[in-house]
Amino acid sequence: MRGRTKAMGTIPPSAKRVYKGKIFELYQWEQKMFDGSTETFELLKRPNTIQIITTMNGKILTVREEQPGRPPRELGLYGGRAEQGEEPLATAKRELLEEGGLESSDWELWKVYTPVIKMSWNVYFFIARNCRKVAEPQLDAGEKIEQRELDFEKFIEIMTAEGYWAPHFSMDLLRMKLTGRLNEFRSKLFPND
Repeated sequence: MRGRTKAMGTIPPSAKRVYKGKIFELYQWEQKMFDGSTETFELLKRPNTIQIITTMNGKILTVREEQPGRPPRELGLYGGRAEQGEEPLATAKRELLEEGGLESSDWELWKVYTPVIKMSWNVYFFIARNCRKVAEPQLDAGEKIEQRELDFEKFIEIMTAEGYWAPHFSMDLLRMKLTGRLNEFRSKLFPND
């Protein structure tokens, strides 16, 4: 696994929660500066997010997703927000089953990103290999999801296109492409090919 495994934004023990919403919390604390003065520092906290690179029958499964009040996302990955106290892998398995009706017995944590320095929030990217359909999706009231299948080359092309929604992930794929290491990533997704 590459990437940071701990959020850059760490909430100090002296911090006080000054706001709690449905998703976000805001913490403040007094921080001693180098000149001896103090300043008020702030940090947002939100539940971790899970993204799943899903393979089945030699293809990568992606989603077209729509939520109320937002433009449709033409290409995304299965995933979602962790529930209180839920471990990342448990979140990944729950989200894959809920959104796709899919299960896998071959999981790997590929990378953890901390997208925003002033926020306690990690985004976990898991690989779920050789998925199988076990149920119908059980979508939230505010979700419309259509599954799509892509071959590896098309997946890389779309995920590295300008404006893609997961810039850290896209940049890692571009680095692998530029350094000739995409086959390493392909073999992570399809180890028996």
